[in-house]
Amino acid sequence: MSDGHHRAAIYPRHHRAWLEVDGAALRHNARVLRARAGVPLVPMVKADAYGLGAVAVCRALGLPFEGATPQVAAPDAPWGVGVASLDEAAELRESGCTARILCVTPLLATELTRARALDVRPALHRLDDITAWRRLGGAPWHLAIDTGMARAGVRWDAVAPLAGALLAVPPEGVFTHFHSADDDLASRDAQDARFEQALATLGDAVPADALLHRDNSGGIVSRTTGSPGHLARPGIALYGGMFDDVLDLAPVAHLRARVVDLREVHDGESVSYNATWRAQGTRCIATLASGYADGYRRHLSNRGEVLIHGHRCPVAGRVTMDMTMVDVTDVACAVGDIATLLGRDGDACLTAGMVGARADVSPYELLVGLALRVPRFHLDLAPASPFSA
Repeated sequence: MSDGHHRAAIYPRHHRAWLEVDGAALRHNARVLRARAGVPLVPMVKADAYGLGAVAVCRALGLPFEGATPQVAAPDAPWGVGVASLDEAAELRESGCTARILCVTPLLATELTRARALDVRPALHRLDDITAWRRLGGAPWHLAIDTGMARAGVRWDAVAPLAGALLAVPPEGVFTHFHSADDDLASRDAQDARFEQALATLGDAVPADALLHRDNSGGIVSRTTGSPGHLARPGIALYGGMFDDVLDLAPVAHLRARVVDLREVHDGESVSYNATWRAQGTRCIATLASGYADGYRRHLSNRGEVLIHGHRCPVAGRVTMDMTMVDVTDVACAVGDIATLLGRDGDACLTAGMVGARADVSPYELLVGLALRVPRFHLDLAPASPFSA
C-alpha cells in the first residue's frame, strides 16, 4: 500500500480531516483470522462495524447484496455477520445485504416480530422467548449460553429446563462468549469446559448439525490448533485494533488531518489551554484540523504522536475540540500537508493499540469514537471475489 500522504491526495483539497477505511487490509485480516481459526467467520459488524461503516465492511468482505454480480462463495467466505441490535440489522437489509445476520445480544419479547420480519437470527435463552419464536414460525435462531461472562445467555448449569423447548424448535446454533481468552488461558479453558458441560446436559435436544461457536478475537488468537466448533466471531482483530503483535494483521482505520497553521513559539511560551506545554528553546508548532470532536482523544494531550511525512511528531499541549497542535521543529512541514493521527504513513504506523494505550482507552473505544464527525472514505471496497486481495 502507498504512503498516507500519497493516498490522501486523491481527496478534494477542502477536506480538513477524514477517516480512511482500507478494504484490502480488512480482507487481509479476515484471511489471517480464517486461517488461524480453521472455520468460517462471522465478522462482527455491530456499532457500525466498530465505527468504520457496516455496509461498506460487508461489501468489502464479499457478502451478498441484491443487484450485485453473483459470486461463487469461496471456501473461506464469511458464514454471515453479527450485530447487536435490530436497527443495525435493518440498516444492512435496507442497503440490500442478503447475508445471514445473527443478533448476539438479547432481544426484548416485543422485538421478536421485527427480528422475524428482518430475517435476523436472534440469540435466545429464555423459555418464553423460545416459545414465542416458535409461534412466529421457528426460523433459525441460536441458543446463548453464559459460561462466565455474566452478561447474557442461560447459565451453563441451568440449561436442563430448556431441553423440551429445543426439541420443539431446534436451534441452528449454540454459542458462548469468552471474557478473558486472550490473557487468561485458564479462564478460557474453564469456559470451554462449562460449554461442553451444558451441551452434554442438553444431549439430543441440540441437533447433531447445530453450529457451535465460542471464539471471539481473543479466543481465535489464543489457540494454535484452530477454533473448536463450526464458526468463529472476530471483532476487534478484524479491524486491526488488537493482536497485530501476535498475528500479521494490518491497520484498517487511518485518521488523517491537514496542517492548517504553522507558527514559531519562543522559549518559555505556552501552547493550548491551561498552558500545560511550554517551549524549551524556539520550536515550530503545527496546528492540525482535528480534535476530540473527531475522536482524537483529549487524553492524548502532551502524550500522543502523529505522523507527518513518515516522521513522529509529539502533541504539544491540550488536544482541543477541533484542533491539535504538534511540534514539527525537526520535520519539513507546510500548511496543507497531511498528518496521520492513527494508522500508517509510509513505513511508520500508529496502531489502534498504541494510540489507545497513550490515551488510556481500549482500542474498541478509540475506533468507535472515530465516527463522531469526520467523513469516511472506503478504499479498495469491492473484492474481485470473496476474500480476494
